[in-house]
Amino acid sequence: MRPIWRDLYRAGATLVLNGHEHFYERFAPQDPDGRPDPNGIREFVVGTGGGLAKKYTDPPFGNSEVRNSGEVGVLKLVLHPETYDWEFIGDPSGSFHDAGTGHCHRQSSS
Repeated sequence: MRPIWRDLYRAGATLVLNGHEHFYERFAPQDPDGRPDPNGIREFVVGTGGGLAKKYTDPPFGNSEVRNSGEVGVLKLVLHPETYDWEFIGDPSGSFHDAGTGHCHRQSSS
């Protein structure tokens, strides 16, 4: 996937959404090699749609900001012209919540 991430990074992508595993994880903006970069791509892994929850078996990657397993829910994403808001909306009986705002990358005028 690294060549795709490099293309997205060069194109100025702001977000990547994944639904791979049965857990939730949010990463800080990062470059294609997973290093922190304020002008990089924020990644969400949201596989919490109701399947069997998996427990983490590996430690988090260095750029992971938040992760949770064992709770079902959805990611609400609201896009604005220059920002975006996210909110993980879980089952009301659960205790996990994650929300925030990020800034979109400006596209060059050339």
